[in-house]
Amino acid sequence: MFLCLAVSACKASPPPLDPKATVRFLTAEEGEVAPQLVRRMTQAKADQRRVLVYVSAPWCEPCRVFHTAVDRGELTGKLGALDLVAFDAEPDAERLLMSGYEQRFIPAFHVPGADGRASAKHLEGSVNGAGAVADLVPRILELLK
Repeated sequence: MFLCLAVSACKASPPPLDPKATVRFLTAEEGEVAPQLVRRMTQAKADQRRVLVYVSAPWCEPCRVFHTAVDRGELTGKLGALDLVAFDAEPDAERLLMSGYEQRFIPAFHVPGADGRASAKHLEGSVNGAGAVADLVPRILELLK
């Protein structure tokens, strides 16, 4: 019994992140969301990358700060090899909803299910200003577990 308790109390730590692993945006394709995400996840798996659905808007300050950090390479090595399939919250709202992707706040990050539809794992919103990236990175890492 002691051995069982000792083993169950031990948690394996996640492997260290590759310091060269990049985060990149992929432009969402037209049409249905779920089938394109299945294609993107299949390609990402072959490339040893992960996929998140990223919903933002041009007027959203935390979205702009996060986007700029990704574009500048500031998240290299911090989130692993990650593809963010980028959707605009307003024009893409209906087609996102048709695949189960719904959010009340942006930026929003969703883990797609194997069928490309939304899973229960997602996070929404962030702080305004320069602190957005520092707020989002640990939450995204938790989401990716």
